[in-house]
Amino acid sequence: MNTRTVEIGVGVFVALGFAALLMLAMRVSNLAESGGGHGYSVVAHFDNVGGLKVRSPVTIAGVRVGRVSDIRYDSEHYVAAVTMSIEPQFDRIPADSSASVLTAGLLGEQYIGLEPGGDETSLKDGDEIKFTQSALVLEQVVGQFLFSKASEGSK
Repeated sequence: MNTRTVEIGVGVFVALGFAALLMLAMRVSNLAESGGGHGYSVVAHFDNVGGLKVRSPVTIAGVRVGRVSDIRYDSEHYVAAVTMSIEPQFDRIPADSSASVLTAGLLGEQYIGLEPGGDETSLKDGDEIKFTQSALVLEQVVGQFLFSKASEGSK
């Protein structure tokens, strides 16, 4: 009888461990907070979104206010159109705000950072953010640096 309770206890402990690992995996992959459909959507156009992905965070001053809900190619303007789903409690974002594709850390995940403007009117469902700054592509920066050093060396 005593070994049976030990076996049951070990089984419960292992099951709790697997549940904790599953919850951690969901949290890391941003699947736990997908609760889509709530809030309002805004669109921004970028020349280059780098490694931005659907479900990447949208932040203001480091606070997550929404998520990227769609990334598609706009063949009319030859740019990337990014749709962001903003949570309903953040309904007073000025209409002249700017959006930038930023990187968390040196080589971390990419996200969208919103910089509030000064307009009295707020963004509404379906609005477009006009002022954008594309992703900084590390390969291009390194290439430009190496090219400038090579041209200095040939002088």
